[in-house]
Amino acid sequence: MSRQGKIAIIDYNAGNINSVMNALERLGADFVLTGDISEIKSASKVILPGVGNASFAMEELRRSGLIDTIRSLRQPVLGICVGMQVLCNSSQEENTKCIGIFDSNVLQFPMPSENADAIAAEAKVPHMGWNSIQNLESKLFKGIEEGSDVYFVHSFYPTLGTDTIATSRHGNIMFSAALKYENFYGTQFHPEKSGDTGERILKNFLAL
Repeated sequence: MSRQGKIAIIDYNAGNINSVMNALERLGADFVLTGDISEIKSASKVILPGVGNASFAMEELRRSGLIDTIRSLRQPVLGICVGMQVLCNSSQEENTKCIGIFDSNVLQFPMPSENADAIAAEAKVPHMGWNSIQNLESKLFKGIEEGSDVYFVHSFYPTLGTDTIATSRHGNIMFSAALKYENFYGTQFHPEKSGDTGERILKNFLAL
């Protein structure tokens, strides 16, 4: 059976695979979990999930020969969490050079002992739980209200820049909650774990 036109979830040993697949199943989407270059290139949409360590994720993408493939994609691509971070220029996590799609660098949230302004409970590291997103731009957020809550789990954050299409704040740091460059989109939060808001964002991506 041909998988032409399916949504490809890139399988590279570093993803929050099950939660993404469950979310797509709930939406009735036609998808395949794959590390096959031809399947990825022929998919109608591509999702790059990721959790954990950006350095490890980049090493796995390099080992799988997927970095040039990702750079070459012309269909809509959505990076989630670490999947978004590896699409940035670099990550402070183990001084990692990333793919360089988004003009943003990924920095580490300061630990409370390093920054007096971060001592408040709401600025604990990692940034974990529900937080609001603002300054929403692009079709990815069609029907999403300013200040909607989404679910974050991260200790590193992408900086603000020209590719920023949504922001959030943790402690005294404003960061990119979402990025876009041409056909590439990324969310630092997990839309697949963000209830009705996240479901609408995924629907918007599938409709691009």
